[in-house]
Amino acid sequence: MWITPEEVLLANALWVSERANPFFILQRRKGHGKGGGITGLLVGTMDVVLDSSARVAPYRILHQTGDSQIFWSIACGSSRKEITGHWEWLETNLLQTLSIFDNDEDITTFVKGKVSGIIAEENKSKAAQEDEDSGKFREAEQKMRKLFGMPGEEKLVNYYSCSYWKGRVPRQGWVYLSVNHLCFYSFLLGKEVTLVVQWTEVTRLEKNATLVFPESVRVSTRHTEHYFSMFLNINDTFKLMEQLATIAMRQLLDNEGFAADRTLPKACKTLKNVSALKRDLDARAKNERYRALFRLTPDERLDGHTDCTLWTPFAKMHIVGQLFVSNNYICFCSREEDLCQLIIPLREVSIVEKADSSSVLPCPVSISTKNKMTFLFANLKDRDFLVQRISDFLQRTPDKLWSDGHPLALGGYSVSPSPSTTPLSSSLPTPTGAGGEPSQGRHYSPSLPTATQGLLRIYQKDDPEDHGPKATKEKMKEESWNIHFFEFGRGVCMYRTSKTRELVLNGIPESLRGELWLLFSGAQNEMATHPGYYAELVEQAMGRCTLATEEIERDLHRSMPEHHAFQNEMGIAALRRVLTAYACRNPGIGYCQAMNIVTSVLLLYCTEEEAFWLLVALCERMLPDYYNTRVVGALVDQGVFEELTRECLPLLYEHMQELGVISTISLSWFLTLFLSVMPFDSAVLLVDCFFYEGIKVIFQVALAVLHANMDTLLGCTDEGEAMTILGRYLDNVVNKQTVSPPIPHLHALLTSGDEPPPEIDVFQLIKSSYDKFGSLRADVIEQMRFKQRLKVIQSLEDTAKRSVVRAIMTDSAFSIEELEELYVLFKAKHIMSCYWGASCTAAERHDPSLPYLEQYRIDLEQFCQLFGALGTWLCGTHTVTLAARHFRLLDSNKDGLINFKEFVTGLSGMYHGDMTEKLKLLYKLHLPPALCPEEAESALEAAQFFTDDDSPQESPFLSDLDFLVQEVTSGEEMKEAGEASGSGDAEEKKEVKDYKYYLRMWAKEKEPKIETIKDLPRMNQEQFIELCKTLYNMFSEDPLEQELYHAIATVASLLLRIGEVGKKFTNNGAKKPTDTTYTQAPTLAAELPQPEKEASNGESSSGQSLVCKALAEAQLETPPQQTSDEEVKDDTSVSSYSMVSTGSLQCEDIADDTVLIGCAGDQQRRGSTLDGDWSITFEQVLASMLTEPPLVDYFEKKGDIQARMATCKMQRGVERQVSSSSDHELAQLST
Repeated sequence: MWITPEEVLLANALWVSERANPFFILQRRKGHGKGGGITGLLVGTMDVVLDSSARVAPYRILHQTGDSQIFWSIACGSSRKEITGHWEWLETNLLQTLSIFDNDEDITTFVKGKVSGIIAEENKSKAAQEDEDSGKFREAEQKMRKLFGMPGEEKLVNYYSCSYWKGRVPRQGWVYLSVNHLCFYSFLLGKEVTLVVQWTEVTRLEKNATLVFPESVRVSTRHTEHYFSMFLNINDTFKLMEQLATIAMRQLLDNEGFAADRTLPKACKTLKNVSALKRDLDARAKNERYRALFRLTPDERLDGHTDCTLWTPFAKMHIVGQLFVSNNYICFCSREEDLCQLIIPLREVSIVEKADSSSVLPCPVSISTKNKMTFLFANLKDRDFLVQRISDFLQRTPDKLWSDGHPLALGGYSVSPSPSTTPLSSSLPTPTGAGGEPSQGRHYSPSLPTATQGLLRIYQKDDPEDHGPKATKEKMKEESWNIHFFEFGRGVCMYRTSKTRELVLNGIPESLRGELWLLFSGAQNEMATHPGYYAELVEQAMGRCTLATEEIERDLHRSMPEHHAFQNEMGIAALRRVLTAYACRNPGIGYCQAMNIVTSVLLLYCTEEEAFWLLVALCERMLPDYYNTRVVGALVDQGVFEELTRECLPLLYEHMQELGVISTISLSWFLTLFLSVMPFDSAVLLVDCFFYEGIKVIFQVALAVLHANMDTLLGCTDEGEAMTILGRYLDNVVNKQTVSPPIPHLHALLTSGDEPPPEIDVFQLIKSSYDKFGSLRADVIEQMRFKQRLKVIQSLEDTAKRSVVRAIMTDSAFSIEELEELYVLFKAKHIMSCYWGASCTAAERHDPSLPYLEQYRIDLEQFCQLFGALGTWLCGTHTVTLAARHFRLLDSNKDGLINFKEFVTGLSGMYHGDMTEKLKLLYKLHLPPALCPEEAESALEAAQFFTDDDSPQESPFLSDLDFLVQEVTSGEEMKEAGEASGSGDAEEKKEVKDYKYYLRMWAKEKEPKIETIKDLPRMNQEQFIELCKTLYNMFSEDPLEQELYHAIATVASLLLRIGEVGKKFTNNGAKKPTDTTYTQAPTLAAELPQPEKEASNGESSSGQSLVCKALAEAQLETPPQQTSDEEVKDDTSVSSYSMVSTGSLQCEDIADDTVLIGCAGDQQRRGSTLDGDWSITFEQVLASMLTEPPLVDYFEKKGDIQARMATCKMQRGVERQVSSSSDHELAQLST
């Protein structure tokens, strides 16, 4: 690359000059490549240890003038090829010009100006992201790609100096963290260490400190462990590793690759050693922490944060904390945990102004909201900038969103807007009018029973009012919350303090439960910013039939069947609408069991729309990945729970692990938030705490349940006994303060014993969980989740691999170990296409809802790469063509993709088939795929694709096939006509025929088909010539090359004669059937063969000469002058004579003076005309091949796929060695 000219005083220190002219010198760094002695080794070691390898490229070009001792560095390069290109450009474009100048200073000024101009032009064309990166970082990225053989699509995030422990010896070097790989390179005194680990292969990543490895990072894969230590800042390095591993796990889970954030604002200045990707990932990490802290929507982005104080009128004091500003919210969090938290949506803000400063209140800012609340922030460092940023965001905030005081729509429809408000987008449905008339486009009647409020409120309003102590207690709770609202505010702008937490732990009143769930979960913000969204989803989902809707219908009546709210159509219909609307919103999740139980509880206290947004908050933020097809989130938290049990209850953990109980019980506890295992009135209190505190409450209560039953569980001898103990305990957790009528818990009937167990007060259980396990922190849980996520997802991948292998092992001759290794290679190709851009549709090819066997699929390009690496029939330049034909043969559904089973089927035929099977596969590769009647119209196109030739000789084969199709179809019509009544209408007969015909075809498809050699279609002469070309290319690298050439020439000659003899019996002078395709191109019609004008012996010699010509063309090809397949195969393009000698082609049927004649222009050719009537069968090919022992031995030979798979795995290492072998290039260039 060209670099800004810099002065170099000592030109020969640590450098070797290789080329020179009067104005420029090309130099190579000592220690790079071979030679250099002890000096080279020391320089190379110093470059690696001191990071000179990143700053100093191994090649450079200096500018010099006359006898001056000052040199100017103008270009550098990471490879011999790159620097040679710059050198040749200088010699071609500048040497002659510079010789004109008389003054050395003018020469230097001209060179510096020219190089600066080139750099300016290059910078214009570079991407914005590259412009942000410092020059040093870009050089390090180039160094990484060169060292590890990475393509240009692989982006470096950061690199760090560290030691890699190889055995008990540390190797000092540099670790490069790219988006998809962890790489390490070290060069110490001539010993090179290179390591490449894909993030998708990492099973464990942890930071630890031991006596052997002090403060190290351990990176584990399925087969090995790697230790890195001596980082300058191990915490930053480890956090970045965690982020990259998380991105890789997300890619494995749902095929979401990494996409750079294009909206990230540019840095004010180019940061040293920090890439744009590193800034992007740092911003993502901050955004995730910010959103998790304040329960904000996934699209919220943190703009900045600053230290400040907040005046709290309820405590009459200033609280120290941090102020956060994002595109839609202003948030505050106290430095002391649980002291105060505040969320102010910008849609609620009416005034932002700077208040008067004083010694008591320096630099204050006052923020007023629409509901008459005022918040005073002080001690702001850059108040003017903060006010300006908030004003900018306020200008972008649409004044169309609901405020907290606005009445929400009931029954899932948006409210009537004021005259000044308009829908957020034209795609949203029209809201209901003032008269309550339904909007246009509704597919269901408004008279249907709709949950316009919480179902519990609907079904309890007719109950006689209870004035007992429970009702009094409930009234006291409501009054306590009203006092809290008066003191701390109500709605989304409420001050959230430790007092709020106390009220939640004491139980939320039923009348306020829905409102506070929406507030604490953040669902209220999403609902306020998406008016009418739920109504639109309901409209879209109505009448739609999918797998998710079928599962929903099956589970509707299993959702709290004991509650009278779901024993009628109103409750069932509301539940159906919410679940189907969410399945429509998030097809990736669709519907998962346990969602119905949670949603039914939400509907008891909320309207349909509120329940929908609470479900969104649960599935997408508070319980991430819980409800996808593989319940990954629940499995992750199950692993976290096991780890917490080991830390908090070590004795019980060991015993429970022996019984295998923890993994059994915890999944149902987490998926339903205890709603399915605990009486409803008790479990709903845990849901109260969950919406306020998050998942830590569920962990705390689960640990408290185990602790309360520890002594009994330690005495258990089997899993069933332990399950019974825990089940009976949870059944008897009661809420003595509830005012609702008791709801029978069905599970209690199954676990009740002779003596009624003691009742456990749910409030005591919650209090006990906080007393004993309240020290749990959300950040610690997230760290544990990361560790378990790696373990769970890799375990699921292993399960998928075993399932796929089990599914196809009976149909394949490969061993289980071979199938597993093939699956790993197959999946790696798919994943590689995702992040290196081999295919833009890679993400669409992975559907986690499909069976494991079909989840990963590859396209033609990736199949060709695997075919070249693993296939046994390698044909040089013809390999790609053969691979494409093989792919078309395997792609039975014609979607351009094949799954793993199809891939293994193709390989199995080449490796484990006998000679007949291998020849059958090879034979089919040169024919169109087996045609069914419905595909007869596209037969010509398929045939032309598989033969890669547009010659009209395909047509006789197709006409024979059409004749066969007509015969079969006429037979079907006769049969149907015999079954139908004679007086039936012709059109009705056709419909009956089609119906029964397709039924029979469907039945036949279900039956296992056994293909015999008699089922294979005949092969015409053109296809036969292609087969001969393929065989010739296959034999070109075999040790018995000459014997095989002789054998195939003999077989080809024999088969041509067989075809000629067969033609006389099949045609017998009959006219050739016409085909409409002949009239499409006049040039094709002009070249039609005319057998009546040719003698049989002439035809035979014509066919033989064609085969010999094909073989001759294949043999006479030289790699530097290769032509495309179309040019090789197009016989009409041969305009000169081609002479073949017996020395170059061992074939007894070719005489010394054989001349292969082609035609040019419109000249009628005779010696190379393909015979359209000529054809052979597979039996004839097989019988002819069996007459030649070399061919029999070749096709009976077994392939070694283990060796090829090992070579395929080592391919990356080979590429690295080739890419760094610049000294060999140097030697070649210098000679």
